[in-house]
Amino acid sequence: MTFRFLTAGESHGKCLTAIIEGIPAGIQIDPEDINKQLARRQQGYGRGGRMQIEKDKVIINSGIRHGFTTGAPITLVIENKDWENWTIPMSAEPVDMENPEIRELVTQKKITHVRPGHADLSGALKYNHKDIRNILERSSARETAVRVAVGALAQVILNQFGIEIFSHIIQIGSAKVDEQTLPKEFSVLKEKAENSNVRCADEKASEEMRKTIDKAAEEGDSLGGIFEIIALNIPIGLGSFVHWDRRLDGQIAQALMSIPAIKSVSIGLGEDSGKVFGSEMHDEIFPKGDNKEYQRKTNNAGGIEGGMSNGMPIIAKAAMKPIPTLKKPLSSINLENGLEHTAHYERSDVCAAPAASVVGEAMLAISLINAFLEKFGGDSLAEIKSNFENYKKLYQSR
Repeated sequence: MTFRFLTAGESHGKCLTAIIEGIPAGIQIDPEDINKQLARRQQGYGRGGRMQIEKDKVIINSGIRHGFTTGAPITLVIENKDWENWTIPMSAEPVDMENPEIRELVTQKKITHVRPGHADLSGALKYNHKDIRNILERSSARETAVRVAVGALAQVILNQFGIEIFSHIIQIGSAKVDEQTLPKEFSVLKEKAENSNVRCADEKASEEMRKTIDKAAEEGDSLGGIFEIIALNIPIGLGSFVHWDRRLDGQIAQALMSIPAIKSVSIGLGEDSGKVFGSEMHDEIFPKGDNKEYQRKTNNAGGIEGGMSNGMPIIAKAAMKPIPTLKKPLSSINLENGLEHTAHYERSDVCAAPAASVVGEAMLAISLINAFLEKFGGDSLAEIKSNFENYKKLYQSR
C-alpha cells in the first residue's frame, strides 16, 4: 500500500485540488474533521487580509461513499472565494485582449517587479515567463491549504491507532520561549498552545511575540519563526535503514522542507547534537517491569534511530524565514528591462509561523501515514488493524 497525492490550483484561481491514492477502505470520514484543520491554518496573530476573505471548507468529490472510504482515489477541493474578482485575469480560457476593458483587467494584475526571497526571478527565467503572475500564483503558500486537508485525512487514519500529532511555536523573530519552562506533560503543552493566538504555550513569550509582530507591521516588515511538531504513540519500526530513501527522518525532513519559506529542519536535539559528548547524547535503554518492555529517560534522538522510529515521541523542529512580500519593498529589478526597481507588493501576512506549524503537522502526518501503510498496509482498515496487532504481539514477545 502506497500513500501518494498530487495537488493543483493557483492562489487566485478557481480552486485548489488534491487527488489522493492509497487510502484503505472502511475508514469513516467526517468533513468537519478536515474543516477544523483548515480553520486552524487560517488563524494566528499576524495573518493578512486574505484570511478575512477565505473561509476554507473542503468539498469531497470522490473516494468516499456514505461517510466511509471505498479504497478508490479521493478527490478534495477547496474553493477560492476571491475567484470572483479574478475570473478574467486568471481565466483558463483565452481572453479578448483587443477589448480595452479586458486588457485593462489583465494588465492591472501583470507583475514584472521581482521580489527577493520569492520564486519570482528563478521561476520566470526557468519557465520563460514575462509575467511573474504565472510564477506567483502557484508558488504561493495558498497551496498549503489543500495539503492541510490531505494531512487531516492522514491524521484520521493515524488516530485509529492512537497516534496523535500537535505543534507549538517556540520563537518568532527575537522573541522566544525558555524551553526549560515549558510544560512537561504533552497534553498540557498542546492545550496551552491551542489557546494562544501565536500557538505558543508560554504566556510571557506569547506577549513578547505579539509585540514583535506589531513592531514589524508598523515598520512594513515581516517575521519568521521556529515551531516544533510532536507525534505521540508511534510504533517501533516505521522507516528503515536499508536504503537512503526509506529513512524516516529523511522523509520527514523532505516533507517539512517542502513547506514554503522553511529553511531548516531538525530532529530531536538537532544541531545541538554536534556539541555534546556521546554519553550526553544517546538515550539509554532500561527494562520496564517484567514484561520485556523497554523505557528511556531521555529522547535526544527525537524518536528516530537508524532511520526508524524507536517508540519514543517523534519531535521535529522547523525554522521559517520571514515572508518575502513586504509593505516596504526591497530593492530589486524590473524583469521587462532589467532596470532597478522596488519589489512588487501583494496582500500578505506579517507573520505566518503559527499557520506554518499547522501545515507542519499535516506534512508530518503525511510522512508518518506513508511509513505506517508501508509497514502495516492492507486494502481495508480491518486488514491494517490485524497487521498492526500481530506486529505488536510479535515484538512484545521478544
